Amino acid sequence: MRRLAIPGALVAAIVLIALAAPILGLPDPVQQDVARRLSGPGPGSLLGRDEFGRDVLSRLIWGARASLTVAFASAGIACALGTLLGLLGGWFRGLGELLALRSMDIVLCFPPILLALLVVTLLGPGTVTLILVLSILFLPGFVRVTYAEVLSARSHDYVEAVRALGAGPLRILLVTVLPNVAGPILVQLSLAVAAAVVLESGLSFLGLGVVPPEPSWGLMIRGARATMAQAPLLLLWPCAVLTVTILAMNLLCDALRDWADPRTAAAVRLRAIDRVLPGLLPPARTDAVLQVEGLTVEIDTPAGVIRPVDDVSLAVGAGETVAIVGESGSGKSLTAAAVMGLLPPAARVAAGSARFEGTDLLRLDEPALRRLRGGAMAMVFQDPMSSLNPVHRTGDQVAEAILAHRPMPAAAARREAVALFRRVGIADPERRSRAFPHEMSGGMRQRVMIAIAIANNPRLLIADEPTTALDVTVQAQILDLLADLRRETGMALVFITHNLGVVAEIADRVVVMYAGQVVEQGDTAAVFARPLHPYTRALLAAVPEGEAKPAGIPGVVPPPHALPPGCRFAPRCP
Repeated sequence: MRRLAIPGALVAAIVLIALAAPILGLPDPVQQDVARRLSGPGPGSLLGRDEFGRDVLSRLIWGARASLTVAFASAGIACALGTLLGLLGGWFRGLGELLALRSMDIVLCFPPILLALLVVTLLGPGTVTLILVLSILFLPGFVRVTYAEVLSARSHDYVEAVRALGAGPLRILLVTVLPNVAGPILVQLSLAVAAAVVLESGLSFLGLGVVPPEPSWGLMIRGARATMAQAPLLLLWPCAVLTVTILAMNLLCDALRDWADPRTAAAVRLRAIDRVLPGLLPPARTDAVLQVEGLTVEIDTPAGVIRPVDDVSLAVGAGETVAIVGESGSGKSLTAAAVMGLLPPAARVAAGSARFEGTDLLRLDEPALRRLRGGAMAMVFQDPMSSLNPVHRTGDQVAEAILAHRPMPAAAARREAVALFRRVGIADPERRSRAFPHEMSGGMRQRVMIAIAIANNPRLLIADEPTTALDVTVQAQILDLLADLRRETGMALVFITHNLGVVAEIADRVVVMYAGQVVEQGDTAAVFARPLHPYTRALLAAVPEGEAKPAGIPGVVPPPHALPPGCRFAPRCP
């Protein structure tokens, strides 16, 4: 509700001022004083007078009544009718779908200005005509948005559950479906209201809207155009009011969308904190938790020694998220395995260092590493189904991770495991802690893996593609969970992924790897805005955007035993 306060107060103030125009004691907005035409601000006329000597402040406030009436009325009519048609078409399909969508296709065939000219020609200019025109123009957007959202919502399990209880179509549409599609409809409403204010001004400017001498912002802009060289302020005032009103309406409807859909509100709230105040709780330290310098991994093969990881350097501080990106075979996971001391038997560290809070992990023996793994530093793997033991209950596996580093009674460890389940957002943690991995969904299994990783409050967490096998909704929940844990504990997070969209959302810094080498690293926003290496530019170009076809990268990552001389990306460089 606090997000609604500022934009709500701003829009309410604009509306209340417009409604209070008759009792504010303003001069008559249509009364002319030709002797004082184009006069500047002064006593009795705070904003000056227009080309006919009419008071500008009075016309601004009275004009708000016309502009806002047209905007709210047209958007409201289009929203109500469009939502109804979209609900009926999306739920009942068949004839309802045909009537709802095909009728909107007919409306979309007409260019907006030509449609406005046609209606004005038939009905004549005026406020009522303008509301009718704008309602018709905005109607297809509401129908299409609602129709698409209903098609998506009707297949969800919660809708099927309500149908199984015997609820009728009307109750399902109004109580179950409509609240779940309200978010996108409110977004469309914000766009429609703001666009209606602009279109009203534009059509009135063209003489197709509000009829003079009734004041409106569009008519004021039209009148000021002819005298803007002599009195530029006459153009400034209505444009400024128009801009502030549109911004306030957009902010209000965005906040209403988040309030109507708590799932969106939670995600936006977390992401906003991450962006504006990264590492808020606790404050990040300046020293690096993990400092990798010149890391090189070698593997003996029949064709000779290969280096799948070659001279890799990176650092991550407390409360910071560093993402490692690159194609498959770039050496991302092998770098993480080397840091954790989990290299396969055939691989060995040939050079470099990996200092964890000053201690070189690459020089520690296995017992010392075992004391750190799962304790001060932890790792979340890509596939939780293969990482969890299928014959042990999930709660016992979390308790095992606790007992490995903190001796305590088994009952206490199990209680702490249940608390961890609750902390990572698993519903009904007592019952779920007694479930086997195969009895859980992919998202729940990944939450169990995160619970195991954070069981002993690690200061470093390495997440190796933890969301790859999950659907988009569960991915967002896991990312929010990791961000929340990072803020609460101040742990350093190394996030390995292929998804550049995820990197842009959660990472403070990004490390780009190719063929075992780091080709570029830096602040995420800076690297994405101004990539220096051709491979980074190619990766960003390969990300789908809208309907544009992504630009693929020709060829494949060269195998470690057949690396080209010089730059390893040269054979694929565009």
